[in-house]
Amino acid sequence: MIVYKVFCKNYELKKGELMGALIERRKDLRGMKQFESGLRWGKLTFGDMVQDKKAIFVVPNELKLKDDARYMKKSIYSKEEFLEMVRIVDQEMKRE
Repeated sequence: MIVYKVFCKNYELKKGELMGALIERRKDLRGMKQFESGLRWGKLTFGDMVQDKKAIFVVPNELKLKDDARYMKKSIYSKEEFLEMVRIVDQEMKRE
């Protein structure tokens, strides 16, 4: 499963701020490179939240989750939803 973490550049603090996450690629972006499709999808999804769409960047990560179906219910997660999902996965991994 590929998770695209979507960030916005904060030029004042000189760091990226997490905006949300995208799970897997959309079918209409197949055939593009992983980074290109994630960036395009990220700009389409989160572009209205920022003044400059060029400040958006993505970081694709491959995650191996035990129960992929649980996270595939939707493909766009807000920052809060994504952080909660990561917290739950961390707790499950600690139990093992």
